[in-house]
Amino acid sequence: MTLIETKTLGTATTQIEFTSIPQDGTDLLVLISARSASGADTRLSLNGSTAAFSRRDLSGSGSAASASTANDNYIGDMGNSAYTANTFGSTNLYIPNYTGSANKNFSVEATNENNATVVSLRILSGLWSNTAAITSLAILTNSGENLVVGSTISLYKITKGTDGIVVVS
Repeated sequence: MTLIETKTLGTATTQIEFTSIPQDGTDLLVLISARSASGADTRLSLNGSTAAFSRRDLSGSGSAASASTANDNYIGDMGNSAYTANTFGSTNLYIPNYTGSANKNFSVEATNENNATVVSLRILSGLWSNTAAITSLAILTNSGENLVVGSTISLYKITKGTDGIVVVS
């Protein structure tokens, strides 16, 4: 696993983007610690596209559980201004075979909390119905809401050896 880049916001913005993703890896791992200025969902853009996404997810809040399916680029919730001060949501996004010529599946684990009322966990399985190799990736919010200063995203590539076993360096 090799760190490609980490970006931490010094100014509030609606998205964090990684361009020119190296094509010499096998899988991508994106670690997200983010908070929005107001209520916001975390969204995914691949190669500049927010279309052709589908998902199935399970979520729990400590008092209720739910399951859903949808055709959108949603990948989880994040903390916001109504939540406990300075508390960021945490999301792990894993994309196997990102350079392959098949549709791209991905998995997500996301959590956030508001100490006063709720803590939530979401597990999501998604599909981007596009066979292009992933060369750029962006994490954004719905409705153009801002990610706050201090939101951090790290992008890693994972490389498998010729025998199919992951090489750790």
